[in-house]
Amino acid sequence: MSAPSIQTRGREESSAQIHPAAVVSPHAQLGDGCYIGPYTVIGDEVMLGEGVRIDSHCVIEGHTRIGDQTHVFPFVSIGLPPQDLKFSGESSGTEIGRGSRIREFVTIHRGTAGGGGRTKIGDDCFLMAQAHVAHDCMLGNNVIMANGATLAGHVTVDDGANIGAYSGVHQFCRIGREAYIGGYSVVVKDALPFALTVGNHASCYGLNKVGMRRRGYSSESIAALHHAFHLLLSSKLNTTQALGRIRAEIKDSKEVDALVLFIETSRRGVVK
Repeated sequence: MSAPSIQTRGREESSAQIHPAAVVSPHAQLGDGCYIGPYTVIGDEVMLGEGVRIDSHCVIEGHTRIGDQTHVFPFVSIGLPPQDLKFSGESSGTEIGRGSRIREFVTIHRGTAGGGGRTKIGDDCFLMAQAHVAHDCMLGNNVIMANGATLAGHVTVDDGANIGAYSGVHQFCRIGREAYIGGYSVVVKDALPFALTVGNHASCYGLNKVGMRRRGYSSESIAALHHAFHLLLSSKLNTTQALGRIRAEIKDSKEVDALVLFIETSRRGVVK
């Protein structure tokens, strides 16, 4: 017996290829050039941008928006109710930006009233197999989560951060811009931007020089940050004293300014 052919379903100003074994709500909004694979379920309130590809055996439910050209691989679950005992069925949603890759068995849960009602993932993110993004998490652009990396609820991950395989991040923690979290780490405080953070419980091992060079940061920016991390981690100064020295000794570095602001605005304390 020959395999069933892919059907093209017209929408008002767009069309999408929908496998006949998929279950797609007639109320879902599908952008031009979308592909929906077999045995995938798309709910009533889902909105897919142009060129989105949803492979087989996925479930996309709730108020979920997925940006143009994002690719969702098999067995992914997006927008289902959160694993939060306080959740009582309130209206909440999930938002995923453009050009992201969401690999097999990833789970992304929608937000709760207590966390602003939205879980958000930015543009050009790469979530590897079995990663988990809990309710009310906010991920910036170009974030990488390796296999099995797990974010508890209300975690914020800034642009360019990389979370290693099977690492866990405690609820309400922040992961700073361009931070690198090593594999199998347990993060229970805010992880500093531009830094290497590794271990259980995690410790900070200074500036991620290799990552910064790969991402095109200037030698001046790297040198300024290296000095700032030396004052924070290797001197005998406490955090308040180190910040005072950093302000006095390092001028005109937007990266160092971002590091200082991150520490000053931390509510859980920072990993050192």
